[in-house]
Amino acid sequence: MDTLAALMTRTSQGALTEPAPSADVLNNAFQAALRAPDHRLLRPWRYLVIDGEARLRLGELFVQAGLQDNPALTEVEQQRLLKMPLRAPMIVVAITVAKDDPKVPVVEQILSTGAALQNFLLAIHAQGFASMWRTGWVTEHAHIRTALGLLMNESIAGFIYLGTAANAPRQPTLLAVNDFVQQWSA
Repeated sequence: MDTLAALMTRTSQGALTEPAPSADVLNNAFQAALRAPDHRLLRPWRYLVIDGEARLRLGELFVQAGLQDNPALTEVEQQRLLKMPLRAPMIVVAITVAKDDPKVPVVEQILSTGAALQNFLLAIHAQGFASMWRTGWVTEHAHIRTALGLLMNESIAGFIYLGTAANAPRQPTLLAVNDFVQQWSA
């Protein structure tokens, strides 16, 4: 798949199944991620790969965090949290590692992480796999952050669910460029 085709056809896929990307596919995607714009080469990102039984342990962390916030969490809600990581055969946790640099504000490092993730998602798509970038309260929760080994200068940019699309991909809606782009003149 050429670059423009990948850019124009990638969509988020919520229903993911086996197989997960192979080690080679994943390596290619991480190599693409590591090519993201990165002012002063700070490398403000790192990744955790969660697959197999580790997904069950992640679900347990989600339940523990949910119970910390709401001890009256119903059994149905606990089961939903427990099963969240099982929606895909593999999850990559993308982490922004904020570095102290006088010329590169943290917001620029967060944007670099976002650019790295876009490269990663495109590389996954170009190799025939599907993904869903998920965020929400689980990215912010102190219990989850601690259990995943995050340091004070780190934040979760997202949980990237990976696998094979269970359904035919949606056709992306092409937006009208003129609705978002204007020519500026002084």
